[in-house]
Amino acid sequence: MDAIVNAANSSLMGGGGVDGAIHRAGGPQILAECKQVRADRFPDGLPTGKAVATTAGRLPARWVIHTVGPVWSKRQDRSALLADCYRNSLAVADELGARSIAFPAISAGIYGWPMDDAARIAVATVRATPSKVSDVTFALFSPDALRAFEAALATS
Repeated sequence: MDAIVNAANSSLMGGGGVDGAIHRAGGPQILAECKQVRADRFPDGLPTGKAVATTAGRLPARWVIHTVGPVWSKRQDRSALLADCYRNSLAVADELGARSIAFPAISAGIYGWPMDDAARIAVATVRATPSKVSDVTFALFSPDALRAFEAALATS
């Protein structure tokens, strides 16, 4: 992959889940660039739905695109923010000249988004977003996530 998308937290300093795994595997270069991004552009943290790129460090990619997914809520529809994560990540990939990208199931882990709905939003948004990226992969954590994304791909 040219770019790997990180389901980051707003601090960009690593954390659990996908975020922690990317920081651990990619090494200190990613954290150093995240600190620079925070200092230069987002002193209060990366806003939900936005995306920024750093080096991929030791990962088998050129870039990591960090995006902050919304926490799922029963009371408030945050679907547009989740779609923004995918849309803005593709826009950053286009700016970088990336032709391939790997997405996790953003917000579908610790942020509690129901997997079927997260998959539907991810697939629909990626399909509807004009981009020069020609190869999109959804890198999923579990058989349940795979089934949800396969169903979303089949129905969209």
